[in-house]
Amino acid sequence: MKINACTRQIIAKSISAAVVLLLAVSFGVTAKPSNKWRIEMDGRARVDGEIELSFTPNGGSATNVVIAVPKGTSENAAARLVRDRIKETFGRDIYHVETDDGEDVLVKIRGRTPHFDLVVICSTAEGLHVGLHRE
Repeated sequence: MKINACTRQIIAKSISAAVVLLLAVSFGVTAKPSNKWRIEMDGRARVDGEIELSFTPNGGSATNVVIAVPKGTSENAAARLVRDRIKETFGRDIYHVETDDGEDVLVKIRGRTPHFDLVVICSTAEGLHVGLHRE
């Protein structure tokens, strides 16, 4: 059976996440959802790939968002792809989504939307780094 790059990343991250979760539970640490996240894009995609993000509202179920990233995509263009795909997935009533400084995407709750956790599940667009920060 052939395992693609995304599957390898998911397996490695799952093992790492299990270890982190075990340590967090041992020390009484829990995830801290936020009302606003910054997604930072850096670099340029050297190959065709995908970015998979997971949005988990406090007390809710995760929704995964997959963004196709063509080879040669710059950080600014990748930020626009991410912004547009999030808007397409959730509409305009749940999150306010905008680009900032060209290469960043800001995602903020709207109205009574609960705070949420955001995780990069997978990024196979080699050369393009995806960073997350609570705001």
